[in-house]
Amino acid sequence: MEQRLNLKLQQKLAMTQQLRQAIEILQLSAQELSDLVESEFLENPAVEFEEEYDDNSENETTYSFEEIKALAKYLDDDTSYSNAMINPDREEVNFESKSSLKPSLLETLELQVELSFVDPLQRKIAQYMIGCIDDNGYLKNSVEEFAAIFHQKRSYIEEVLEVIQTFEPDGVGARSLKECLTIQAKQQDVYHGIVQLLIDSYLNELGQQNYKAIAKQIHFSPSEVQQAAKIIQKFNPKPGLQFGSDQAEYITPDVIVRKINNEYVVIINDYGLAKLRISKSYENIADLDSETKKYIEGRVNAATWLMRSIEQRRNTLYRVMTAIVEQQKEFFDKGQKFMRPLLMKTIAEELDIHESTVSRTVANKYAQTPYGLIRLKNFFQANLGIHQEELIAGQIKDVMRDFIELEDKKNPLSDQQICELLKEKDMKISRRTVMKYREQMGYPSSMKRKKY
Repeated sequence: MEQRLNLKLQQKLAMTQQLRQAIEILQLSAQELSDLVESEFLENPAVEFEEEYDDNSENETTYSFEEIKALAKYLDDDTSYSNAMINPDREEVNFESKSSLKPSLLETLELQVELSFVDPLQRKIAQYMIGCIDDNGYLKNSVEEFAAIFHQKRSYIEEVLEVIQTFEPDGVGARSLKECLTIQAKQQDVYHGIVQLLIDSYLNELGQQNYKAIAKQIHFSPSEVQQAAKIIQKFNPKPGLQFGSDQAEYITPDVIVRKINNEYVVIINDYGLAKLRISKSYENIADLDSETKKYIEGRVNAATWLMRSIEQRRNTLYRVMTAIVEQQKEFFDKGQKFMRPLLMKTIAEELDIHESTVSRTVANKYAQTPYGLIRLKNFFQANLGIHQEELIAGQIKDVMRDFIELEDKKNPLSDQQICELLKEKDMKISRRTVMKYREQMGYPSSMKRKKY
């Protein structure tokens, strides 16, 4: 076999580090981008914030060549700066978000311990016990464990626990769902008769809402069982969740859509996003040695590419959102029910960009609209064919919700009946899809919705 050496010329897209970084920045939300810019400012000595720079400032900080050389030696330049620029695994401490909107469960219990226990030992035990209560409000350790830790009798520990179980929120300190509901029933003075019987022996059956079967076993009517179940359903099975967590979470809209002079205007939300610039101290590096010059050029190039990527993200987001507004004008005029089916491919073809670019642009981002805060991905929903047209899932759910809310509660609609009613409105979907949408909206089956 004869061997030959041939040259072949072909085009190939290389995924450079800079291109990868630009793609990652495109996917960032407004808050994530703000964190990245702040991190860049802290880690890259070649950049500064525009708002902090003043041409007329007499106190402007400048760096001598000797200081720049010393900085270059001090910082480790072996690791690629661009590789470290975006690190999703790095833990960031945001001190501003540490202020909760309301006290945590532990803080609430600690205050009640201070007010309820005078005896030092009981207070010590109570403080230890509330530290073992989880976020749901349940005590995860047994009385025997506490008795062994504090070298006290079981009865002594139970006395402390009984006081804790009178604290707010109602049901806190329970060791099981049954005990949690029992505590709340006693506090509301309804722990007797059929309510007590259902809590003590029929919680699993109540969860399945099989009132007929329960009624047959306990010799009550289905209507009486259902009324007692309504009382129990008002209790909170996870009392601790109503309290604030350690961090307050906020959603910052990436774009704002406003109606000005009968026209919708897209505004990129740059509020709070500091603008970077290259420090004047690094403009003239001709007199530096090659090692220091190489270090500074690397930092300046990294900062320059970041600023370009941020501007490209801004332009792409503006173009995509403007196209969405044009496609979904009825939604912005009239509301959710008028959102039309829209594919990312449609936006991509209109803007002459790749569909994956549209997907990355709308990822993790929200828009402030006349109808509230909306995830950008919600403008692109699953489509269903209907008489040459398409209807988004949200519209079908709205119609289904009307059917269920207005149904005869003693004879609720089955999934098949809802399916037939939808067909009458030219919404042809399967019974399985009806069941899926019903469950997504939180409605139980027709048997469990039935009122006796």
